[in-house]
Amino acid sequence: MFERCYDSPVANITPIRQRPQALEFFAGIGLARIGLEAAGFKVAWANDYEPDKHAMYAAHFNDGPDHTYVVGDVGKVAAADLPSASLAWASSPCTDLSLAGSRAGLAGKESNAFWLWVNILRDMEERAPEVVVLENVIGLATSHGGEDLRSAIRALNDIGYSIDLLSMDARRFVPQSRPRMFLVGTKNPPAEDERSLASELRPDWAQNFYGDESLRMHRAPLPEPPAFLLEGFGKVVETMPMDDERWWDADRTNAFVRSLSPTQRERVIQLRKSAGVKYRTAYRRTRNGVPVWEVRADDVSGCLRTARGGSSKQAVVRLGNGRLKVRWMTPLEYARLMGAGDFNLSGARNNQALFAFGDAVAVPAVEWLASKYLMPLLNGTLGSATRTEVLASAR
Repeated sequence: MFERCYDSPVANITPIRQRPQALEFFAGIGLARIGLEAAGFKVAWANDYEPDKHAMYAAHFNDGPDHTYVVGDVGKVAAADLPSASLAWASSPCTDLSLAGSRAGLAGKESNAFWLWVNILRDMEERAPEVVVLENVIGLATSHGGEDLRSAIRALNDIGYSIDLLSMDARRFVPQSRPRMFLVGTKNPPAEDERSLASELRPDWAQNFYGDESLRMHRAPLPEPPAFLLEGFGKVVETMPMDDERWWDADRTNAFVRSLSPTQRERVIQLRKSAGVKYRTAYRRTRNGVPVWEVRADDVSGCLRTARGGSSKQAVVRLGNGRLKVRWMTPLEYARLMGAGDFNLSGARNNQALFAFGDAVAVPAVEWLASKYLMPLLNGTLGSATRTEVLASAR
């Protein structure tokens, strides 16, 4: 929905179109908001149930009375209390859907918040936003043999939305491997043409859902997304003196090396011997009941996760010129890997920040989707905008 405003009461003045408003469900620390607002939206309302995340959100945005953040259970949000909006964004809890979670699906204790969100949209009736987006982990596609995703699509179909199903990795924008699923629902789906049928953002597994005649689906024409980054983690590493106390001592570093598999250990030895400084990320996994460290071979971070306990956190490994140093990744590095390097971290506890960023959506992924799809969809220029980009790339 767009509001009109006028600079003066004089007749025949051309109206100025204001930024379309958005609602931000399961907002966390507001990374979706940063991406949406960079694309031209105005986030007027947000909700999350974790006070720690709200504290970081409030410190960063420092909102005035024109923005509302409701802290508490989404099930207690009343549709009548929501402002009118063109878009509803929901990064619903993925704990019961991700590979790191219980895989209980949408019936899980946390992930069933999706149904509460759908109920709110239903209760909004004719005031429901024209476009909705559900962001979640790729695991939703396989949860209970795909039935969870079908149920989610049907639920949105039942309240008037046609669904487009996209898979996008934040690695197209930042040096972090972070694949996520985006369900884009609209009351007014665009017409399909040959350009909308093939997109690398709609992987082969998605065709099972597009081919299901019981679902109301559409494929919007989209420009080609950026290619995957092959490097860049070293550029986001926080500058830190070699004698900083956050670097692990010799005993802990040696224990780290001993936990590596022979292949991993040889990789680390060769990188340590090489000229120049290189950075890699390491992640602790359990293999055959034994915790071990694994070091990535490339200059890209693994997927950031919610850091509750050491097994969820990533380490930074500094190698080269005959030296090896290891430490935990810092909140600033987490923020940079999420495309939010200027986020206000003052006052946030270390684990509070790591958990919040690991539980969020990457800013540039949201901005790309909002600027290339959501905004053109709302203003009726989706097809023409895509054709312009295709022609430009062909020159």
